[in-house]
Amino acid sequence: MKRVVITGAGTINALGHDVPSTFEAMREGRCGIGPLDIRDVDRLGIKIGGQVHGYEPEERFNRQQIALYDRYTQFTLIAAEEAIQQSGIRFEGELAATSGVILGTSGGGLTTQDENYRAVYEEGKNRVHPFVVPKLMNNAACSHVSMQYNIKGPSFTVASACASSNHAMAQAFSFVRSGMAPVMVTGGSESMLCFGGIKAWEGLRVMSKDACRPFSATRNGMVQGEGAGIFVFEEFEHAKARGAEILAEVVGYAMSSDAADIVMPSKQGAARAISGALKNSGLNKSDVGYINAHGTGTAANDKTESAAVADVFGTHADKLMMSSTKSMHGHLIGGTGAVELLACIMALKDGIIAPTIGYEEPDPECALDVVPNVAREAKVKAALSNAFAFGGLNAVLALQKF
Repeated sequence: MKRVVITGAGTINALGHDVPSTFEAMREGRCGIGPLDIRDVDRLGIKIGGQVHGYEPEERFNRQQIALYDRYTQFTLIAAEEAIQQSGIRFEGELAATSGVILGTSGGGLTTQDENYRAVYEEGKNRVHPFVVPKLMNNAACSHVSMQYNIKGPSFTVASACASSNHAMAQAFSFVRSGMAPVMVTGGSESMLCFGGIKAWEGLRVMSKDACRPFSATRNGMVQGEGAGIFVFEEFEHAKARGAEILAEVVGYAMSSDAADIVMPSKQGAARAISGALKNSGLNKSDVGYINAHGTGTAANDKTESAAVADVFGTHADKLMMSSTKSMHGHLIGGTGAVELLACIMALKDGIIAPTIGYEEPDPECALDVVPNVAREAKVKAALSNAFAFGGLNAVLALQKF
């Protein structure tokens, strides 16, 4: 089995338009959640989100590209450019033929769907743009990354709600570890902050109207976000031979299905994914110093996740740090695991643990060290990144310091 390292990272999200600005915001415990600036926001009960501000598509893409790229695809290409530039890789010849792209998203081109439903059903138009289908399809971002960078190997999109990115990155890791591909571009993207996207989530009654406060006794729901996180996963010897900077090593993963309820999380399903990731990676419980929690800020998720972590780690749970960066950037649904992997990289590489902000008072059912409100310096050998999705689909990634 090959060793797998991360040699490039890119992002755009509510905290920053690149990795350095996102790390800075995480270190400062800055909140990227605020009032939404979208059409018909006055018709919504939920008026806040982790929206990407200060971004104008026309400054990054030409008219022909904007006609083809939904907002989620735009975010993907921006993050992919940063990641691939940092990696220093040029996809040519045999490397291009054998490398691939595996990305996660839940809604895909939801903004395009929303705009065109509005045009047809509200405005009475009888025609839509001929590129609507290639713009809204869930594999659009994956396809555009592969075309832009000449990546011709195994490429596809994973859609498993809030675990989409973790499932995608787990698959990319498997391709490199098994020797099927020397390099994989992976991660995820989401842009659901449009009227229809928010209105649908309102129906679930799991949304907060004021803030995301994971693990706090005063929490009252999740907050949606948007953005992308993209990474270059590379076989270690390949990276070493070309003198690449290595950000962290990916050492394992596990996936599980609750097989229980379409929306309510299961402690047993989450625990199987966490313990499976330890087994798959060969890590001991005592090796893990940090967990980036799924930590949505809903009553059910936070106590279930805390219980699962406590069950798996036993007495070591008291020595773990576990934070939810959703408190800062919101829940990016299918893209959330990708942006949250940045917090694991920051913990391993820089020794900075991103905090859970908005924490007001302890909940006895979430009695772990959730790094409340202020970032912390700490030496971490290994980290886990949790993702537990609606539908009971779970994926946990394991990383270690290189």
